[in-house]
Amino acid sequence: LFFPSQPCCIEALLAEAAEPGAPARPCPCPLPSGDTALSRLVRRLLSARRSLDLCLFSFSCPQLARTVQLLHRRGVRVRVVTDAQYMQLHGSQIGRLRHAGIQVRHDQHSGYMHHKFAIVDRRMLITGSLNWTTHAIQSNRENVLVVEDAEYVKAFQDEFERIWEEYNPANYSFF
Repeated sequence: LFFPSQPCCIEALLAEAAEPGAPARPCPCPLPSGDTALSRLVRRLLSARRSLDLCLFSFSCPQLARTVQLLHRRGVRVRVVTDAQYMQLHGSQIGRLRHAGIQVRHDQHSGYMHHKFAIVDRRMLITGSLNWTTHAIQSNRENVLVVEDAEYVKAFQDEFERIWEEYNPANYSFF
């Protein structure tokens, strides 16, 4: 997938994912609902049935946050690893995800947690240069690669699990 992506409405995608088979309701917003890089990314995320592991430097796109929250409400186990400094910036969706009951862990040291990847059901890897921000999606030249090769998925899943454990609050040292 290549970005920038034109602004688009993903309400129909989210409604179908929330209530499969329900009659489509038209969205009153003026944005087009066509096929864009963002809508294709959302479709890949919505394919999750069991788990979604996110390792993201910056996450401020409300549309992607709504997608992740919908998966959580559907019973998908969602875990998020992020950068402590960037999760505090204005517009960050991390607090919203935490408030929804999604598990979030962050770094406790200098240097950035700069990864940008997602793993869907331990079978699909979504990775690339894209920060999950509206600005990056709509304005930047970015790329996202979607891979279903078990060898690559396993390598990224292992990295996620290693970081998840490293960022476990029980392991923090304050002095």
